[in-house]
Amino acid sequence: MKNLQDPHKTPQTPPRQCPFCDVPENRIVASNHIAFAMRDAFPVSAGHTLIIPFRHIRTWFEASADEQRAIMDLAEKAKRDLDREHQPSGYNIGINVGPDAGQTVMHLHLHLIPRYPGDVDDPTGGVRYVIPSRGNYQRKGHIAQARDARKYDPRRHDA
Repeated sequence: MKNLQDPHKTPQTPPRQCPFCDVPENRIVASNHIAFAMRDAFPVSAGHTLIIPFRHIRTWFEASADEQRAIMDLAEKAKRDLDREHQPSGYNIGINVGPDAGQTVMHLHLHLIPRYPGDVDDPTGGVRYVIPSRGNYQRKGHIAQARDARKYDPRRHDA
């Protein structure tokens, strides 16, 4: 296994159990000087790829501008490779930031998820389905619900 901590960055001590800090080289499908790409171990579709910075940071908002740019450049390369290998008809791109947003590995990673015709009954709303009842904004009666969502503040106890 190769230790993927970037030697050009200030070292940070990652948690001992971080699955992205010690990835076998044979799992890496692409890389640049700041990040690497690997297939997701629990893919939601064929080709589901993760783009991960070498430096152990928790979220997108902790990444430097150079790291963010390198991650997006690598996502573009991975997309071209996936287009060649799998010919998907679309993509979802996402980053979970914090446990309340679904982040389970506390090392920044971008999901590049190829989409295919018929992989779900109705893809309308795409990433909006992170909150299922708010996903399909085109559904009849949903406009009123969307207005209510804009007013929603979880800190209020009278809501």
